[in-house]
Amino acid sequence: MMHRATSRETQPSSEMDQAREPSAAAEALNPPGPSLAERYAQIAHEYEPRSIDTLLRALDVAIAGGAVATASPVLAAVAAAVRITSGAPVLYRGRRVGRAGRVFTMYKFRTLAPDAESRLGPYLGDVLSRRTEDEVTPIGRLLRATYVDELPQLWNVLRGDMSLVGPRPIRPTFFEELCEQIPQYWQRLVVRPGMTGFAQMRLSRDQAWSEKLAHDFEYIADRSVHLYARVLMETGWRVVKGVFGGRGRPPLGAPPPPSPSRSPGSATV
Repeated sequence: MMHRATSRETQPSSEMDQAREPSAAAEALNPPGPSLAERYAQIAHEYEPRSIDTLLRALDVAIAGGAVATASPVLAAVAAAVRITSGAPVLYRGRRVGRAGRVFTMYKFRTLAPDAESRLGPYLGDVLSRRTEDEVTPIGRLLRATYVDELPQLWNVLRGDMSLVGPRPIRPTFFEELCEQIPQYWQRLVVRPGMTGFAQMRLSRDQAWSEKLAHDFEYIADRSVHLYARVLMETGWRVVKGVFGGRGRPPLGAPPPPSPSRSPGSATV
């Protein structure tokens, strides 16, 4: 189901942990040539969804639809609180890479000051961590501590952009860089990205991207109702422990994981 290659990956440039020139960041967001989806179509083998994918999609719609209906008063109250305390916009909209390389807009409640992303865009690593903490709003800290800021992604699930469970979505810029470091990274695009994922339940934020990818491949290869439900239950338990145990989430803008130490292998899809 999953194989690992033994070849060593090249080390990433030290610029990954340094501030970038804004012009370079803007250029990376709009690379010339074919889109991610077009390039994925060129390199991917013919793919036929498994029957389990239809069932998992039905579970996504049922659970996300029920959650939106149940939590609608909370969503409305949070939207009003963000609007009153820190102004517009209420939602953060970020470009992410979805299944088959299609780029979509992911939604979250805004937890940073308005226009923070334009100020933070040129930075990565420790520089990003320090600058991001200065941009967090008071209501944003509460939303992040309780994971409520993630709830608008339920709309992405209902739209078909995301699943409740799957590899976490990546920004197009970072996705391009990771594909250069780990050529097999493209293979995670065979499924929808998720609000939570198998890798997030098994690894910490500072693990190498190659290790996270190996767990993403494991979920892709073994995806089933049992594994889907298991990840959801573990996520729920982690949220409860984080909220009531006082630990909460890691700091915003945590440094990116170290360079991949080896190349994960292919996932059976």
